Amino acid sequence: MGRSRRTIPEELLLLALDPTTGTTAQPQSLDLGLAGAQLVELALAGRIAPDGDRIAVVAPRPTGDPTLDCALELLRRRGAPVRAVNWIGGPRLGLRQTYLSHLERCGMVHAVEGQMCGVLPTTRYQATDTAISREIKARLDSAIRTGVPPDPRTAALAALAHAVGLGKHLYPGNEGRSSRSRLRDLIRHDPMGGLVAHAVMDVQNGAAAQPRRAPAPAGRQAAGPGGRPAPEPARGVPAQPRHGSMARAVAH
Repeated sequence: MGRSRRTIPEELLLLALDPTTGTTAQPQSLDLGLAGAQLVELALAGRIAPDGDRIAVVAPRPTGDPTLDCALELLRRRGAPVRAVNWIGGPRLGLRQTYLSHLERCGMVHAVEGQMCGVLPTTRYQATDTAISREIKARLDSAIRTGVPPDPRTAALAALAHAVGLGKHLYPGNEGRSSRSRLRDLIRHDPMGGLVAHAVMDVQNGAAAQPRRAPAPAGRQAAGPGGRPAPEPARGVPAQPRHGSMARAVAH
């Protein structure tokens, strides 16, 4: 996979990055969205394919992208197809920071050092060229405005943006309500994007422990396995050590 094209995880992160504050919108669900975006990118590269609600590796050869190849190798080691909701709901510590650092190395963002409450060192990330983010959003705007079915990459990006809750960030207020609704509707234009977007939303709703099923008959409550809720996915980014005992916080 060449580096001439931005990957969907990179574009999703750039969409979430606030150009004014240097923080990311919806940081907790964004971590899940990045894991889902990796699956979509691997599918577009012909390395994996959907198998019902599961993901199967069909071509384990590397893509040339180290982060994607790490995910591909983990999927390959599973041996059997894995449910998308279980994959996305698994531990993803540091995935957002991995992509922020990657964007910094590519020159698309730069780190801004600061302090929280005047004590805890923090790092925020500012886009070096906001035209890139504007171009990405313009693709979503065009799909929303024209109603023309978007290309698979844009459709998957829209599905993931909706799934992680970026609609209110991209199209705020009452005036953005119709755009948010149409953003949600774009989920139907890409099967793989729709699969992972629904998986992201299922994890957030605590449905990672059981497959999708028909609603329980009236008067009956569906119980999770063993009556226990699904384990909550790991959140946030691990603290970065600085000067020994002092930790660095990555601003959300």
